[in-house]
Amino acid sequence: MKPIIHVQDLSKRYRIGSPAHNSLRDALVARASAPWRRLRNGGSGATKTIWALKDVSFDVARGEVLGVIGRNGAGKTTLLKILSRITKPTKGHVELQGRVGSLLEVGTGFHSELTGRENIFLNGAILGMTKSEIESKFDEIVAFAETGEFLDTAVKHYSSGMTIRLAFAVAAHLEPEVLIVDEVLAVGDLVFQKKCLGKMNEVAKQGRTVLFVSHDLSAINALCNRAILLHDGRLMMDGPTSEVTAHYVDKANQLYSAITWGNGDHAQSTEVQLRSASVNQRGMETRAIDCRAPFTFRFEYETSVALPNARFVILVRNARGDIVFGTSDYDRVNEASANRRTGRFVSQVTVPAGLLKVGAYYGTVSVEIKNERVVFAVDDIFEFEVFESGDDTLAERHKRAGLIAPVLTWETLEVDSERS
Repeated sequence: MKPIIHVQDLSKRYRIGSPAHNSLRDALVARASAPWRRLRNGGSGATKTIWALKDVSFDVARGEVLGVIGRNGAGKTTLLKILSRITKPTKGHVELQGRVGSLLEVGTGFHSELTGRENIFLNGAILGMTKSEIESKFDEIVAFAETGEFLDTAVKHYSSGMTIRLAFAVAAHLEPEVLIVDEVLAVGDLVFQKKCLGKMNEVAKQGRTVLFVSHDLSAINALCNRAILLHDGRLMMDGPTSEVTAHYVDKANQLYSAITWGNGDHAQSTEVQLRSASVNQRGMETRAIDCRAPFTFRFEYETSVALPNARFVILVRNARGDIVFGTSDYDRVNEASANRRTGRFVSQVTVPAGLLKVGAYYGTVSVEIKNERVVFAVDDIFEFEVFESGDDTLAERHKRAGLIAPVLTWETLEVDSERS
């Protein structure tokens, strides 16, 4: 049987510093500003290029649920944009049969000035549906999105959560042959995320095709019967989901090495220079963290001047940008950290097991002199993904409300009612 999606030698190149021209206005502005850009670039007008995708090929059968995994920058979203006909490939081609419903970012396909009701009909028309077909699904869409009282309000006044609920409801209920969903579901609350996963599972059972991108390997394993792994724009592995996710976790420490700076190749201050930074678990550098085991942030640095009372601070954020926790060596001061003389040092801090939820995380490191100044700060110096290694009821903790999901000790004592 002919595949519903056929991808052959797909490649996409981007020019760094050269904006995409999405409209006639963009193109005219870019043309007018070209001489100034050439002057700024030393007169050459040359731009750097990167390949977001390189020679990617695969097929997807009708009714298949395909997971797409890989770290940030691997090419996942670029692939989905090409499949959704938002972006054209530089090389290669895609054959796709039928209608495509895609959800790649908040408000995909919505017109901000139109109401929720009008956007439902607009999206249905874009998918090629008749007015009667849209009306037959209208009540289901509104009930799923839980936005009934805001139907006649312009979408520009919606919160991001309301927008994503309506956008997903439209994409899933208007019966596209292919449903494409990116990590955007992370914007919604936990109850709605679970609801969306259930709906995608229902869509798949109806024989429609689903492509799902997520950093949540537990969700990928639960929903998808097959997965592909992208790394630096290339297809690294294609196969049964459990095998691909296991390979991703197992090989992460080879795929994603620690950040290391040579002499003069760092972006810090003249007072403190970072030399290396890594995330370590079970004695190895890795960016795939088993949530059931402790892990350690480790960095080496050099101080060229004495900085008494200077402290290192780490802030850890999730994929949405929320600060999950912060830590500092103010918490436990020793002689080396208190005096901070000139020299070369190693600092490390261990995060306990059973604290973080599954997903992507980023760490910012800064050096501060309290109540005086920030010596330097480096964003996203740590980048890692937390996965769930078990399959028992403890995995349910990742669905709880809150930014973290600590495993806490409970104790229950029976009180003798006759003695009380």
